[in-house]
Amino acid sequence: MSTTATEIVLPGRVEPDGLLVTRRDLPEPCAGQALVRVEASGVSFAEQQMRRGKYYDQPAFPFVPGYDLVGTVTAVGTAVDPGLIGTRVAALTKIGGWASHVVLDAADLVTVPASLDAAEAETFVVNGITAWQMLFRTAKVRAGQTVLVHGANGGVGSTLVQLARANGIHVIGTASARNAEAVRALGASWVDYRGDVPEQVRALAPDGVDAVFDHVGGSGITDSFALLAPHGTLVSYGTAATKNDAGNSRLPVLKLLGRILLWNALPNKRSAYFFNLWAGKRNRAAFRARITADLGQVFDLAARGDLRAQVAAHVPLAEAARAMELAESSTVVGKVVIVP
Repeated sequence: MSTTATEIVLPGRVEPDGLLVTRRDLPEPCAGQALVRVEASGVSFAEQQMRRGKYYDQPAFPFVPGYDLVGTVTAVGTAVDPGLIGTRVAALTKIGGWASHVVLDAADLVTVPASLDAAEAETFVVNGITAWQMLFRTAKVRAGQTVLVHGANGGVGSTLVQLARANGIHVIGTASARNAEAVRALGASWVDYRGDVPEQVRALAPDGVDAVFDHVGGSGITDSFALLAPHGTLVSYGTAATKNDAGNSRLPVLKLLGRILLWNALPNKRSAYFFNLWAGKRNRAAFRARITADLGQVFDLAARGDLRAQVAAHVPLAEAARAMELAESSTVVGKVVIVP
C-alpha cells in the first residue's frame, strides 16, 4: 500500500513564507529500501543557503529541503532485514528530510540509541558528523591543544565545542553578547564576534591556536588563518558572510578554495582545508562506513551524557516557514528542529 506523505517544497528563491506544504503518495519501498516515518528533521545553514539559491551544488527548484532526519522504520523492501521495522534511525539526506515520511536506502540508516529522543538525536546528525570529522579527521586536534570555533552558539559550533571539551581540548568560541553565557556553559572561553576578534583571541592564546573552524568565510578568513600557531590548521566549512551577496552562487566558494590553495603552497608551516562532508561519496561503501562510524561515536557520547543536545526550538512540519525564520534570526543557541 502507498503512504501519503506531507512534504515542504522549496519552489524557488523565496522568503521563508514562500515554502509550500504539499502531499503526495509514496510507493512501497523497493529492494534494499526502507520507509521511515520522520519524527524530527532540522534547519541547518545549508537550507538557509538553498532558499537563496546559494548552496554550491543544490538541485534545481522545486525540491524538498531537509539535510538530515530521525525517524522510525515502518516498512522495508526485499533484501532488508524485517527486524529493522520499529527501529529508530538517523539518516543524512542532503535534501528530502522535511517530510512526514521518506523512502531511503536501508544501508544509509544509522540506529539511534534508545536513551535519545528523536529531537535530541536529530541535533547530532549532520552537526555531529561535520564536527567530528573536522575535529578529528581533518584537523586531527589532540587533547591539550586549543581551538577557535566561530559561531560557537550555532548547531555545528555548539557540537564542536562539546566534542572538543569532552576530549580535553581547550576552546575559544565566538558569539554575540546575548549568547555569551550559553557559550561559556558549553565550556568555551567566549569572544564577542562584533569586537576585534583577533585581539581578543590573542589575549587568550598569545602563541596562536592549533585549529580554527570557520563557517563565515569572506574577508575575515584571513584573520582566521593569521591566528594559527605554527603547524596549526584552518578548517573552512562555509561562506556565511556572502550568503546575501548577488551574483554567481559558486564564486565565493571558488575564491575561498583559491585562497586555501595559495596558503598551502606557501612555506608558512600552517595548513588550510575546505571541509566537504560529501567528499568521497563516489566510493559509496566507504562513505557509508565512515558516516556510520563517526555518527556512532557521536551518539555514544550523547548517550553517556558527554554531549548535550542543543535544541533551540521544536516547530511543527506545517510551520516550516517559521522554523526557517527562527533559524535565520541569529538569536538561538543550537538547532531548530522540525517535528510532526
